[in-house]
Amino acid sequence: MNDDAKDKILAELARLYPDARPALHYKTPYELLVAVILSAQCTDERVNKVTAELFKLYDTPEKMLTLSQEELEKYIFSCGFYRNKAAHILSATRDIAEKFGGEVPADHAALKTLAGVGQKTANVVYAVAFGGNAIAVDTHVFRVSNRLGLAHANTPEKTETQLNAAIPEKLWSEAHHWLIYHGRRVCHSQRPDCPNCTLKGLCEFYAATNIDNNK
Repeated sequence: MNDDAKDKILAELARLYPDARPALHYKTPYELLVAVILSAQCTDERVNKVTAELFKLYDTPEKMLTLSQEELEKYIFSCGFYRNKAAHILSATRDIAEKFGGEVPADHAALKTLAGVGQKTANVVYAVAFGGNAIAVDTHVFRVSNRLGLAHANTPEKTETQLNAAIPEKLWSEAHHWLIYHGRRVCHSQRPDCPNCTLKGLCEFYAATNIDNNK
């Protein structure tokens, strides 16, 4: 894909989703970190319901560490993979308390040293909570960027590398949200709404398949 096509795609995504923002509810970087850990293979809607109750009592590292893993598991059970997620939340929280003075580190490299925090989680927290430039590749970003042709990769890691090269750094965080919104609203996993997609004239997936869901 040439630079002109990439620029047109980004401009159209910006036009479509000028108010794109994170769907997870949070008030502090710590709440965001916990919510992102819970969001793995779980809907943001479900996470928001769980954290609405959890954060009423346990919204800081100090408060969270008063919970045992079993107690935390009861709060987050409906998010799925609750044992691993509870262990990751508590391990990361101990790291924050013991290594970072009770504050979530604003540095990307430091975020990745937290137990249970991988590249995607670090990217989200770094970009959303601290205004850094990063593209977190979730299922929507992976699907939409590879369908459009902004990336041609078979893993989230390779997709992130290619998106970083294709998109100006100052737009990374915004583009992350644009791609998520497009994946949720138009470029669905099973039945992409290609006939009504304003990007279909630029989309490699559409050019290759010429999908028309109205037929």
